[in-house]
Amino acid sequence: MAVKAILDKEVIDLDMVAEDKESAIRFLSNLLYKAGYVTDIDGFVKDVFVREREGITGIGNHVAIPHGKSDFVKKVGIAIGKTKNMITWESYDEQPVHYIFLFAVPSDNENATVHLKLLSELAGKLGNEQTMEKLEACKNFSDLTKAFE
Repeated sequence: MAVKAILDKEVIDLDMVAEDKESAIRFLSNLLYKAGYVTDIDGFVKDVFVREREGITGIGNHVAIPHGKSDFVKKVGIAIGKTKNMITWESYDEQPVHYIFLFAVPSDNENATVHLKLLSELAGKLGNEQTMEKLEACKNFSDLTKAFE
């Protein structure tokens, strides 16, 4: 499964309004809930924050990839938000973020393997300068999918 293959217009907001990490995660979790990926927003958000306490999810270049393996996830998905204003987030380059890729992953072992593969692919793409330039220029879902080709 490739990142591009699971991009879903229903869980992407390139004009997301969020004041901080918690509101960003809650907003994206709500998108996942409305689209049928998550069965319980509060339970899922709690699981995401358990993972957040384990280590830094800001990978640099103003990007964060929080993720939660959770019993409240029905199917693997990635909610994506781009904020106009930077959000304070623990990051390896100590910079704030404005791109958040929130992974939703069921707790079972099979999906954990899929999650690791997707996370690895996404991190590799986000480490590519050309991909980042395309992301910065994204105005809509079509632009976003092209950034991951």
